[in-house]
Amino acid sequence: MSAERLPAGTGLSADVEVLDAELVDDTAAPVRYLVTQHTMLGPGQLPPRADERPAWSEDDFRLSAEDVADLDEPDLAENTIINRDSTVRAFETWCAQQEPPRFASPCTTATYTAYGLHLIRLGKAGKYKPDTVGQYMSRILNWQPVDMRPDPSRFKGRLRAWRREWIAAGGEVRRAPAVTIGYNLRIIDAIDETTNIGKRDAFLAALAYCNLHREMELADQLVKRVKVHDTGLYVTTAMSKTDQAGKGSGRFIKDREDLQLVRRARAWLAVLHELGADGPDDPLFRALTKKGRLRKYPADRKRGQRMRPGSLNERLQQLADRAGVPYIDGKKVTSHSWRAGANTDLIAAGVPLKERNRAGRWADGSHTADTVYDRTHGRGESDPLAAVPLYGGAAHAAVADPRASATAPPS
Repeated sequence: MSAERLPAGTGLSADVEVLDAELVDDTAAPVRYLVTQHTMLGPGQLPPRADERPAWSEDDFRLSAEDVADLDEPDLAENTIINRDSTVRAFETWCAQQEPPRFASPCTTATYTAYGLHLIRLGKAGKYKPDTVGQYMSRILNWQPVDMRPDPSRFKGRLRAWRREWIAAGGEVRRAPAVTIGYNLRIIDAIDETTNIGKRDAFLAALAYCNLHREMELADQLVKRVKVHDTGLYVTTAMSKTDQAGKGSGRFIKDREDLQLVRRARAWLAVLHELGADGPDDPLFRALTKKGRLRKYPADRKRGQRMRPGSLNERLQQLADRAGVPYIDGKKVTSHSWRAGANTDLIAAGVPLKERNRAGRWADGSHTADTVYDRTHGRGESDPLAAVPLYGGAAHAAVADPRASATAPPS
């Protein structure tokens, strides 16, 4: 402890002593530490103290009106939002119908598990497939507040068990068939390319195959992202299912005599120019009237002038129908058939998986292109067993020769 005189002008007597001292309370409460399942401590290191939490004020929790408006903007693809909202509405309805009603958000693990078991029972009755139920429950889980999400482990265990039962009983995943090069040319040949609609449709079918497009990628493609050269197209896909951050993926697609990608691209871009819709930020594919004019949309339409992915899917299905191939191998053609068709042809041509992943914008190291998108038609054209020599050939002459030892081992 020390003492000192106050300087003049403080308003206090100069005789007042200021003491520098520390008071110790022997009855002080013990120090509290904050420990969770994520705490990691080195040798001699203590956990964080409870009284060392940041001294936040109310302002630290406030957002501006501009911030709130920005956060209200959708941050998911339109198709994803539509599917999620439909799934969530069904879950909310089920929760409201329970006796007593259950909270949909945040829901408990028991509520989440009970709804999952409810969907599995409906699936066993024929309404859903295992993958469909899995998708529904994943959407509901992601919709819950991040810090209050239920534990999905018990539901997932029952889903795995049902999937095994379903497969053992003859269930199979129904995937869209492959529109391979032969089918695609048949579809394009049936298009009247003298009309504006025909020029759009022919280029749509050719590009969907050549760039292994998903329907959302086609619907969101812009004019400026397709560069036409005499020898082919350079196509940039700004965002994809495996590139939600929008880093973008570009590749050069060499022109082919059969698909005539360059000619068809130029024909459609000329139509867009004539219609005044070929600005760099304009959609590459546009909805047209029967007379080949631009279809008008309301000014407040969320997608602006872009076609809906579902509309492109329906259009490609119509083209397949007109060409007489609405079904291939008993399965209905969809927009995904063009993506599967190109990958199937690339596999048959011996293109390595790494190159196919890049062309189709699958994640590096993914085997989806091999395990999901190899959809050879009918009998197929290759069989690895064909590499085994026929029994009885030259390699087996010694066994076939009656003079050979009776004890000779079989080959």
